[in-house]
Amino acid sequence: MQRDAVLRRVAAALTTILHPVTGDDIVSSGRVREMEVLEDGTVRFKFALQADDPGTLVRHARAAAETVEGVQKVKIDISLPAAGAPQPKSKSPLRAGNVPAPTPNANMVPGARHIIAVSSGKGGVGKSTVAVNVATALAQAGRRVGLLDADIYGPNVPTMFGEHRKPRVIGEKGKEKMEPLEAHGVQLMSLGFLLEEGQAAIMRGPMIAGILKQFLSEVEWGELDVLIVDMPPGTGDAQLSLVQTIRLDGVVMVTTPQDVSTGDVLRGIRMFERTNTRVLGVVENMSGFICPCCGQRYEIFGRAGGRRLAEQTGVEFLGEVPLEIPVREGGDAGVPIVVSQPESPAALALREVADAVASRVGMAAVAAA
Repeated sequence: MQRDAVLRRVAAALTTILHPVTGDDIVSSGRVREMEVLEDGTVRFKFALQADDPGTLVRHARAAAETVEGVQKVKIDISLPAAGAPQPKSKSPLRAGNVPAPTPNANMVPGARHIIAVSSGKGGVGKSTVAVNVATALAQAGRRVGLLDADIYGPNVPTMFGEHRKPRVIGEKGKEKMEPLEAHGVQLMSLGFLLEEGQAAIMRGPMIAGILKQFLSEVEWGELDVLIVDMPPGTGDAQLSLVQTIRLDGVVMVTTPQDVSTGDVLRGIRMFERTNTRVLGVVENMSGFICPCCGQRYEIFGRAGGRRLAEQTGVEFLGEVPLEIPVREGGDAGVPIVVSQPESPAALALREVADAVASRVGMAAVAAA
């Protein structure tokens, strides 16, 4: 009887995991099959991946099952789609290519003239580095800039800006808002400001959506020329929550040149297209390494993958950023490269990206004093 109760709780937990494109939950859509609970508390089930499934579905399924009371271990047998195999019929009215159009709330961030997301298909491509430096470059150009760190599971913005204070709560009772912190001329908000050092953010999709909404509507952003949203990697709950909550001027996709990165970014571009969200263009990060000793250029992650992806998808190529040691050093020290070494090749490239993004959304130039 105890195992039956655990099985019911696991099944209920798994129904909260939704496909980011179709909206189906992974149980009713037939992806999760043959669930069982063994005597030692191990939960085991099969996961039938379909051709259009992001790999993150399996990871989310494991995380959901592991949080259920009574579960000691989770084992997942993954089956890959066979070529030409029919897809399971969905019980949801949503279909690929028919994701609900965004239902933006115009008053969510009333003071922001433009809202731009920075996203990627996978982690480790320097998405936050691009977001941080683009935001800082726009602030250096005289624009009023906010940066919302929506990477709930990996909030790196506090470290990359060297800011670790907790935000103040301001406003009258019942109408309180958090006051963003400021560094290098950029207004900042991140879950990392609210967590203790080393504390993990353990939460499911609905909680992520709630935090995003809170950071948009319950932060006193003030008047901004642009709010940049640093998204988590992938095509999951955070991305869908954002595009269906607030109107974006567009999204910037970050990739490295290698195929394993551009392939994931391609899926991210397709997801945003299906949700009627404008893709402003592709940034190729870590495009090449120039040895500081001999000046030789090394294509560590390949060459021109981001440019080829832009040509393949018909979106703008916003620029390539070289791989430089000072970029990493600045990120760890809390000083973006456009501040610490503004004339370095990476800083110049990131400033060009910032200018291209501003131009793409029609952001007005700031008159010189």
